Amino acid sequence: MNVMKPVRCLITAGPTREFIDPVRFVSNPSSGKMGYAIARAALGLDWSVDLVTGPVSISAPSEATVYSVVSAKEMYEQVEQLFDECDVFIAVAAVSDYSPVEQSSQKMKKGADRLNIEMVATRDILKEMSARKKKQIVVGFSAETENVEENAMNKLEAKGLNWIIANKVGGETSSFERDQSSAILLGKEGQRIEFNEIDKKSIADGIMKVLSADASLLT
Repeated sequence: MNVMKPVRCLITAGPTREFIDPVRFVSNPSSGKMGYAIARAALGLDWSVDLVTGPVSISAPSEATVYSVVSAKEMYEQVEQLFDECDVFIAVAAVSDYSPVEQSSQKMKKGADRLNIEMVATRDILKEMSARKKKQIVVGFSAETENVEENAMNKLEAKGLNWIIANKVGGETSSFERDQSSAILLGKEGQRIEFNEIDKKSIADGIMKVLSADASLLT
């Protein structure tokens, strides 16, 4: 009798921190709530979950294998180690696009009225993993302040993703830090499913229901 092995799901969640000095860093308001909800929904499907998480103040599901990271570089390196063995990669984390070129080893003292900090682009985890996928389904998140759906579709196509979840950030209805959110799940074959102002658990359950039915999981 053939026994099907569980789907192995790799998920990133939370923010990253790019340190300027030992006490200051560049980051974003991501709470990790959406990524952790996705992880719980995947576990509810009896998938195995590797959860790579930036610094958050919420508890991860105990059944997940958790890898705690801080910077975009650390997140990239951890995802790179785990990607080839996963079946589904869901990049929920709000990864910093830029990191300071230099990091002071000591706290920088306040001096001049202005401070210029040179930044360098971080590696694009989602794009690089998508480029090396073989059997994997690769899913991205697109946090936008305007033209939400259009920008998400451009990202899906440019990065060669299977699916992308578009949501709006900024303002009173921002997805960051809230328990409720709105999102649009978009597929490379033109699929479109909208979730309007519901709790993140319900959004996660809806997303995972669609992904679990993706026929390419069976190839």
